[in-house]
Amino acid sequence: MQDSKTVVVIGAGIVGVSTAIWLQREGHKVVIIDRKGPAEGTSYGNGGILASCSIVPVTGPGLLAKAPKMLFSPNQPLFLKWSYLPKLLPWLTKYMSHANADDTRRIAEALTPIVGDSLQDHLALAEGTGAEHWIVPTDYIFAYNDREHYGTDAFGWGLRKTNGFQWDELEGQAFRNFDDVYSPDLGFAARLKDHGRIRDPGQYIKDLADHFVSQGGKLIIADVDDIARENGQVIGVRAGGETIPCDTAVVALGAWSGALTKKLGIDVPLEAERGYHLEFWEPTVMPKTPVMVAAYKFVATPMEGRLRLAGTVEFGGLEAGPSEAPLDLLRRNASKVFPGLRASHVTEWLGHRPAPADSIPVIGELPHLKGAYTGFGHHHIGLTGGPKTGRILAQLISGKAPNIDLSIYSPARYTKAG
Repeated sequence: MQDSKTVVVIGAGIVGVSTAIWLQREGHKVVIIDRKGPAEGTSYGNGGILASCSIVPVTGPGLLAKAPKMLFSPNQPLFLKWSYLPKLLPWLTKYMSHANADDTRRIAEALTPIVGDSLQDHLALAEGTGAEHWIVPTDYIFAYNDREHYGTDAFGWGLRKTNGFQWDELEGQAFRNFDDVYSPDLGFAARLKDHGRIRDPGQYIKDLADHFVSQGGKLIIADVDDIARENGQVIGVRAGGETIPCDTAVVALGAWSGALTKKLGIDVPLEAERGYHLEFWEPTVMPKTPVMVAAYKFVATPMEGRLRLAGTVEFGGLEAGPSEAPLDLLRRNASKVFPGLRASHVTEWLGHRPAPADSIPVIGELPHLKGAYTGFGHHHIGLTGGPKTGRILAQLISGKAPNIDLSIYSPARYTKAG
């Protein structure tokens, strides 16, 4: 290993905490800075699935034709705060330009190395931290109305097959025998093995962060204003009215990364994709495995003491409060999919997924600023890809060469030189 470095990781979600732990294991002195603390943002409220097969971006072929109808239907999981549209439009134009077969194939190929072995990545990250017990190996199913409905997703399943994923099919009574909690309207499922779920994502990341601190890492709660640099080299991070000296800084702020990286000279087309969840506590119904319900585009994940339903996409920026319509849709869909579902109480949550216009995370060192690294932009798969991203960044900072081609993730694509 190269000489030990002082590294500040900005952001205490799954990517930031993973990066910090892997850096610590490499022998570096590491500080995490976050405005609220570990797992207080998107990493708290995600779907909780280690969804290795989730390599097919939202911008698949045909989205351009479907999107207007989706926006104007209260029963579709796409919402927009219309007052935000003028600000959204430049990003949206770039985003929709990728809604074609060639780009979708390219994106899927880029995402596979980051998420394709997520269960093992999480087990390796959590080993010896005390957070291991939150990780549950499991199958992951995609539920459809019938075989014909499944056939409408043939392009996406073809991409999964091309990228090495395998699954089996459960139809009719075979699906009922597998799990009988679902509505009779769902008669077909694709089942993928070697996936995983986290029983409590927020607590899992807090436990990882506690381990990091117990091993000598430092956690600072503060707003980060800027990264200090001299002569093309990082020299510190400005936060909470002071400058924390370092020679390396990692920006892992999820949907909040754009403003800081713009100060560093990269302009990433990044939007906050607002996602919601409902949690049914002490539920009367609990599926055996996490499920993506294809007809309604939401996931349901068994968790500690509750069933979490996550899904819906809303565009409206980082500042606006929650909307009722996405939560109402989740409630309606829950009763359709799980007819017997009751709960002692139901809780709601809104979070912000970091959505780059090309659906590919931004991972690597800035070409024009030595010691400045990024790890954000994982869209729907931040929990899934966090540990691998953190390990890659720790390897790069330690002078090691990861065994994958990193050029497609490089922040250089957002600089004039890139």
